[in-house]
Amino acid sequence: MFTIIQAAGWPIWPLLICSVVALALVIERMMSLRPHLVAPEGLLEQALKASHDNLPSEEAMQQLHDHSVLGRILASGLHAMKDEPLISTEDLRSSMESAGRKAAHELEKHLVALATIASAAPLLGLLGTVIGMIDIFGSQAPGTSNPVQLAQGISIALYNTAFGLIIAIPALMFWRYLRGRVDAYVLGFELDAERFMRHLLAMRARLK
Repeated sequence: MFTIIQAAGWPIWPLLICSVVALALVIERMMSLRPHLVAPEGLLEQALKASHDNLPSEEAMQQLHDHSVLGRILASGLHAMKDEPLISTEDLRSSMESAGRKAAHELEKHLVALATIASAAPLLGLLGTVIGMIDIFGSQAPGTSNPVQLAQGISIALYNTAFGLIIAIPALMFWRYLRGRVDAYVLGFELDAERFMRHLLAMRARLK
């Protein structure tokens, strides 16, 4: 591996840095987007049951808030109802939508950086290719021939092109996969929040 890095020249170092950063981002997002941390199965039903007759205690609402990302969205509706029992439909919806937007932003964290690496890696590989071509042309000066420099230029060009694609392709695939997971979670948030909001509005009607 070290021999390949030497043959690829200095342009390979930005690509190696991108590969390490991309791997770290993928691992971090895969760990953070696990279902039990984002939207545990059955959490909505538990929240509906806990608030069936009345608002749960402050401790219960805080536990729901700290439970998961979906829990924070549901807890925002409960807190809004506790602060203003006769809250309007628009204000309740606005409160939960704000929590939902914040949650979506949290899930999308680092995805922009991963997409940037997927787009930039082929360009960095192309930069290495151009530098390799410059070395090749430099070895072919009129009246001279430098086989060592020619071989070095070819190595730089080919290795950097290959490394750029090796990094970009998996990064793009993981970005699309993670983007799809986030979109699915956000859609689930919207459906669960809408159902929970109808439940809270029914509770508000009983309080009038």
